[in-house]
Amino acid sequence: MSFDLDTLRAALDRHGRVARVVIAEHHGSSPRETGTAMLVWDGGQSGTIGGGTLELEAARRALTCPGIRRIPLGPALGQCCGGAVTLVTEVFETLPDTGEVFARRIDGTDEMPLAIRRAMHDARNGNTSDLVFAEGWLAEPVTTAKTPLWIWGAGHVGRALVDVLAPLNRFVITWVDSALDRFPDAAPARALPVAAMPDAAPLAPLDAHHIILTYSHAFDLEICHRLLQHGAASVGLIGSDTKWARFRTRLRALGHSDAQISAIRCPIGQPELGKHPQAIAIGVASELITLSERVSATKHLGMDAAR
Repeated sequence: MSFDLDTLRAALDRHGRVARVVIAEHHGSSPRETGTAMLVWDGGQSGTIGGGTLELEAARRALTCPGIRRIPLGPALGQCCGGAVTLVTEVFETLPDTGEVFARRIDGTDEMPLAIRRAMHDARNGNTSDLVFAEGWLAEPVTTAKTPLWIWGAGHVGRALVDVLAPLNRFVITWVDSALDRFPDAAPARALPVAAMPDAAPLAPLDAHHIILTYSHAFDLEICHRLLQHGAASVGLIGSDTKWARFRTRLRALGHSDAQISAIRCPIGQPELGKHPQAIAIGVASELITLSERVSATKHLGMDAAR
């Protein structure tokens, strides 16, 4: 877990004053791991530290009672975890200055503890650090660049997929459809309305992953064609084996080799989960998370090499 500067920036831009609650340490069983955080603002929140009374009380106090709280997870909270958590709550009105590690005093002495200094030293030497909480000081690695993900289509499956992936803060999502009114009013991702959707393909970074699920087979085919020309980290296409057989024939006719075409995954997800939009989204999300861990920004599925 790390300090997500981009998510905090977006919340500050939208809400003005935002509290961040993070699990700084835990002992025994707890609903979430150390480093898990949520943001709270007047009238709303994002993220979760585990739900239940723990989260409800933390959210209720967040904007008015910053600081450190050590909380046993027992009957008083209606929980039987048997452990305990330490929550650190901070209120932000502007974006903090951070380096690779965000180290700050929450409580205690002004002198930086040795454990925090070591975390800073490790970061300067390129070593990954975990959250460190010591003597009232907190140090967290700052989130590195997220994986770009382009979702083509804002229909039922597109919406379900964005709803599943957006809270993970693993991807920076660009959501493409043909008109602004195709998106929900409060889209949790960057909406990109383009009347001729395939024309947006050259705008995507080469290390982006793509999921294609538009309302038009003609759009689907043309987006596949454009992405094979442009390059991508991965491309997934919703559809049946029959649809994919037809698309392969059409893509060959457009000049793509079998090696290039095989870089596109179709069908996508886990068919055994069913055809409900949320079931499809869960399968596709699982596939994407695994794939994004495996595919680096310098490996574009061999599309360039296959040419």
